[in-house]
Amino acid sequence: MTRGALLVAGTTSDAGKSVVTAGICRWLARQGVKVAPFKAQNMSLNSFVTLDGAEIGRAQAMQAAACGLEPTADMNPILLKPGSDRRSQVVVLGRPIADVDALEYRAHRDRLRETAVAALERLRAAYDVVICEGAGSPAEINLREGDIANMGLAQAARLPVIIVGDIDRGGVFAALYGTLALLDAADQALVAGFVINKFRGADELLAP
Repeated sequence: MTRGALLVAGTTSDAGKSVVTAGICRWLARQGVKVAPFKAQNMSLNSFVTLDGAEIGRAQAMQAAACGLEPTADMNPILLKPGSDRRSQVVVLGRPIADVDALEYRAHRDRLRETAVAALERLRAAYDVVICEGAGSPAEINLREGDIANMGLAQAARLPVIIVGDIDRGGVFAALYGTLALLDAADQALVAGFVINKFRGADELLAP
């Protein structure tokens, strides 16, 4: 049986994807839903070590806490730890496998996509719902061909997608519209809604 899942994408890095994902996880957990977080690929030096010694992104550890779970490597199967402007350590299912530059990374993409999709499938088999977090923006069209964290994952796993925009940055409507407009038709068809994050004040101001 295919369980419920959702991808939380964003108009940009720091739009609030990690916190929105954690919030949805916590909301579902409080209703008694068996929920887990997932991020296919994370680029961060801020890692967390699981009980069995696997290294994952700290954001996924925080999201696991929101779910009331102990973090596991499947929640962040691919972690990229930058070592310089051009090279990163590739950590797969919690274990380092290589140090590569941006061009060398392309040779690993297909295998890493399979690893990410398999990890998501294991979580979907074990939990009622999996809330997935994207990386950066899904509208990075120069990276779309090899994408495994945003619309590439959504297409592979047939996930509905919500797009988060940060109103504190200004231009949130342009950011949301522009993100959608840059996606091709197949990717656009998976977008289920939008979230305006960090809005404060009278919500009536958004009504028009």
